[in-house]
Amino acid sequence: MSEAGGGPGCGFPVPQRAPWSLVAATAALCLVSATSVWTAGAAPMSREEKQKLGNQVLEMFDHAYGNYMEHAYPADELMPLTCRGRVRGQEPSRGDVDDALGKFSLTLIDSLDTLVVLNKTKEFEDAVRKVLRDVNLDNDVVVSVFETNIRVLGGLLGGHSLAIMLKEKGEYMQWYNDELLQMAKQLGYKLLPAFNTTSGLPYPRINLKFGIRKPEARTGTETDTCTACAGTLILEFAALSRFTGATIFEEYARKALDFLWEKRQRSSNLVGVTINIHTGDWVRKDSGVGAGIDSYYEYLLKAYVLLGDDSFLERFNTHYDAIMRYISQPPLLLDVHIHKPMLNARTWMDALLAFFPGLQVLKGDIRPAIETHEMLYQVIKKHNFLPEAFTTDFRVHWAQHPLRPEFAESTYFLYKATGDPYYLEVGKTLIENLNKYARVPCGFAAMKDVRTGSHEDRMDSFFLAEMFKYLYLLFADKEDIIFDIEDYIFTTEAHLLPLWLSTTNQSMSKKNTTSEYTELDDSNFDWTCPNTQILFPNDPLYAQSIREPLKNVVDKSCPRGIIRVREESFRSGAKPPLRARDFMATNPEHLEILKKMGVSLIHLKDGRVQLVQHAIQAASSIDAEDGLRFMQEMIELSSQQQKEQQLPPRAVQIVSHPFFGRVVLTAGPAQFGLDLSKHKETRGFVASSKPYNGCSELTNPEAVMGKIALIQRGQCMFAEKARNIQNAGAIGGIVIDDNEGSSSDTAPLFQMAGDGKDTDDIKIPMLFLFSKEGSIILDAIREYEEVEVLLSDKAKDRDPEMENEEQPSSENDSQNQSAEQMTSISQEIDLIDQESLEETSLNSHPESLSPADTDNAASVSPSEQNSNPAENHETTSLDGECTDLDNQLQEQSETEEDSSPNVSWGKKVQPIDSILADWNEDIEAFEMMEKDEL
Repeated sequence: MSEAGGGPGCGFPVPQRAPWSLVAATAALCLVSATSVWTAGAAPMSREEKQKLGNQVLEMFDHAYGNYMEHAYPADELMPLTCRGRVRGQEPSRGDVDDALGKFSLTLIDSLDTLVVLNKTKEFEDAVRKVLRDVNLDNDVVVSVFETNIRVLGGLLGGHSLAIMLKEKGEYMQWYNDELLQMAKQLGYKLLPAFNTTSGLPYPRINLKFGIRKPEARTGTETDTCTACAGTLILEFAALSRFTGATIFEEYARKALDFLWEKRQRSSNLVGVTINIHTGDWVRKDSGVGAGIDSYYEYLLKAYVLLGDDSFLERFNTHYDAIMRYISQPPLLLDVHIHKPMLNARTWMDALLAFFPGLQVLKGDIRPAIETHEMLYQVIKKHNFLPEAFTTDFRVHWAQHPLRPEFAESTYFLYKATGDPYYLEVGKTLIENLNKYARVPCGFAAMKDVRTGSHEDRMDSFFLAEMFKYLYLLFADKEDIIFDIEDYIFTTEAHLLPLWLSTTNQSMSKKNTTSEYTELDDSNFDWTCPNTQILFPNDPLYAQSIREPLKNVVDKSCPRGIIRVREESFRSGAKPPLRARDFMATNPEHLEILKKMGVSLIHLKDGRVQLVQHAIQAASSIDAEDGLRFMQEMIELSSQQQKEQQLPPRAVQIVSHPFFGRVVLTAGPAQFGLDLSKHKETRGFVASSKPYNGCSELTNPEAVMGKIALIQRGQCMFAEKARNIQNAGAIGGIVIDDNEGSSSDTAPLFQMAGDGKDTDDIKIPMLFLFSKEGSIILDAIREYEEVEVLLSDKAKDRDPEMENEEQPSSENDSQNQSAEQMTSISQEIDLIDQESLEETSLNSHPESLSPADTDNAASVSPSEQNSNPAENHETTSLDGECTDLDNQLQEQSETEEDSSPNVSWGKKVQPIDSILADWNEDIEAFEMMEKDEL
């Protein structure tokens, strides 16, 4: 997403009839004009430290890219846990997620221009030769038009843009003769049949070999597409037209954008998430800035920058005004209904909206960008990564994190716009978290569950295309980059297109005369580079003053000064504010008080009432403070009323050599024994009990004494097994399912119940693993004999020894380090927590469960995502009566339902037969997003 920044100071008007190259260039050059404005508020970072962090980013990229090339190429993507390539059709289907894979070496193409940005010009030249030699675009495979456009077509065009730049410099790519451009043109023609609809909106999928509708194409029957899918084509298609002179590509992309614009909801000027490609009817009528719409807005503004067509800017300004009027509830961005934009459509946000602060920087609207970015950073500090979806009080809604780069992108653009060293520290945190939690021997693995730290055997191509590019640019000085980044615009996949395309092969009209535009009071931005004196007041602490109130949302301390003032006013006879314990939703007086405090009510579909506070809507700052306190009290009251009837998942972490904590298995808890959430974790070597079922006195007590006993499920109660191994001296127990082949991917979370008797005599922790997860430990025992594990409520930091091995002392050591890491065993592990015989899922997406369970187990009813009568939506942190909000939210996060984590550990040479790589959780999550309606 977003635009490169930099250049001379702005603030001057651009004449309406100025050459389009000037318009495009000045729009792109406005971003870093304020880099010297803020010189305080955060300690400046020395050049030496910036260089060190930049070198660290280079080493991380080498680790990811090198392992892809060694273990995966020419496959589309690397599976970093099993150290092999993901090839479409050879791995179990992941549904729509696999539509990005077209057997065209996706990661290599997506990484081309990243190699140049990171000054790896020799590697770039080698990569281009490999693409020209090996990549075939005529495969019989159905792919996403959207993903293929932004990743493959964009990657080829970005590679071509920098190839011709390097050729002009005279040292590299002297042999290059537009071969990447010819491949891009070939791919462009393969995508064109998707536009064969009456509306001009493209089909969402196409067969690269057979196109649309033919029997052998296996596609062409779809009726719906997302707004972003149809509206994120103009940059790549227009660039292809400008590069080649073939105007048809730009014409088709413009027609799709024109149709979406005409179908906007006229009263709200918002667009929905999903539209019928034949009729133009909105299928999903909710609107936001996250998944399904995000890059449509981005490409309207960037199309103006790249192409110089003012109609795109007018459209963007119209939409932006609607977004800030209805969707933006600083610092939150909440979906609304396009026909009733004052009504929120959901009470959670998805991670893709993290791009929006960066787009606001390009727009020139800095204050809300700072606010939303800081809110997202607080979520990251709470969970280490940005969950795929999270509630307005920062609880996990969907726990996955596929290493998305949008937050790093916005961090980079905010730093370019402000020069505030605070954002360098944010970037440093991102680097540390990636190395600490996501780095594995064969690359970087996506997080299956940010709460437990479990992994997924997945490293998407966008991780190399975007994440390392933005992180490197964040810490790089101008002289660190071999070309002028200000001469290019970033696509949504961070591919680079030159701004000089605005004056090349122009064939389209400059103005859309058929559309009527809503007149907006937007004079600060029409035809004007944002004036830095307006955007950035001469206060070096400006950005810090915006961020600071948001930090108390998760901080455990809270200013107390205003409380004393309020207490004094109460003693002087003023009426005390409404307290949560006294609130009645049917009391008109209470409702009026809530309105005064900026608190509104949302009546949910299931009959419950949700409370949302927006401090900026309060009658006064004192009323806003009262509203904040009321919301915090309501959260605390709700937490007290919810006596936890279900236990959160636990973690089994293999900490011995060669795992060193990298393998995290999510385990089902027990309703008896040591509670790992309240006591220190249990660490010890594992040993199998005899008899293996643990249903009688153990015959090998010397083997399990002081160790964690492995027991097979079945033939007796869980509690009986626990007593028998405890009597033998075991310090903990792991029950492994006796249903061979059972997997956490196909069964819901459950917890082991007692035997109906008093179980207070059981003092050791007990956890449950399914057969596939348990086989990981058993196989490790067979290979290494002594295997040490950690039983805990969530994954702990890795062994320091592993950290030391992993982080080379210098760049020169990185290749040796990678070689050492490649000697690690790998064997895929698919993990998820489960619960009981009664097959009751804690997941929001019910799944099938094998009926072969024989042990008793307690059912756990599905937890409600909005179980609190009030959600904490406060946008400022006024000095009110502070409860320990951070602890409350953490407790809620632990009990919230979510897809359970899957972790994989791959074997480099020969994976075991039981490898399972079908990751259903992400697909189901996005299917839920498609169906989610209030």
